Amino acid sequence: MDEPANSTSRVLTHPNGQTTHLIVDDYTDAWVEPQTILIQGGFARHAGFWYHWIPSLARHYRVIRRDTRGHGKSSAPSREDEYAYTLDTILDEIVDTLDQLKLSQVHFIGESTSGMLGEAFAAKFPSRLHSLTIISSPTHLPPPALELFSFGHTSWPEACRKLGSKGWGERLARVPGTLSAADPEYEAWWLSQISASSGEGLAGYAEFLSSLDTRLLLSQISVPMLILAPANSAATRLEEQLDIARQVKGSKLVIIHGRGHEIYGDKAGDCLRAVSEFLLELELRRSLGEV
Repeated sequence: MDEPANSTSRVLTHPNGQTTHLIVDDYTDAWVEPQTILIQGGFARHAGFWYHWIPSLARHYRVIRRDTRGHGKSSAPSREDEYAYTLDTILDEIVDTLDQLKLSQVHFIGESTSGMLGEAFAAKFPSRLHSLTIISSPTHLPPPALELFSFGHTSWPEACRKLGSKGWGERLARVPGTLSAADPEYEAWWLSQISASSGEGLAGYAEFLSSLDTRLLLSQISVPMLILAPANSAATRLEEQLDIARQVKGSKLVIIHGRGHEIYGDKAGDCLRAVSEFLLELELRRSLGEV
């Protein structure tokens, strides 16, 4: 009997020359062809932040943790590069990731701003998704949020460039309702991981996110959708989460009572229970021919 693939790290090169780093975790039975979950973290968070989700998910699903453009070990276009930082470019890179991995469909889990990507992906490429889960995800970043992330600089991207990734993360960690870390050792680890991305990499992605708005796409989402809504986030109000649920027909919303925005971290158990229940419900509905 072949041994499971367990965890492997890969770097894919896209037709535009940019590279995407990802980690594949697979602890499923060797005789089973599992469904695949694709996870993307929010701004400044790369694949390594999701280590604590793997024991639960990877026993039953192939799990792909993907570094977003400019994050972690994925390439970061410079200001001189002729890189089109557009929604179509970012979504095409996700499609190419699935194509290179020979995956026709995945369950997409997007945290924070990557949930915005998930919403757009579900609207534009529904045939590539089994389901969509968003965690603490806004639909857009209004002026007060952009000002908050600027930390006194002329813009959010400029703050990333001037402060560097670690300096920007240090400022963010001081804002109530964001990291809200109770353990100083965890905060130190968190900052060390933020530093894996370059300030320029984060700046380029911040420029892209500053104009991203998925509100008009919500009504086009037809795939099964789970919304994990933070009760105490500084970046997205609970009312906004409820409004997403109202606009996406048949979506399921679960409120997670964490300390701040990063509920995937401080309330991982609650999030994982909700995700597991959602996926099991989907499996049952599919077996009954309901979806």
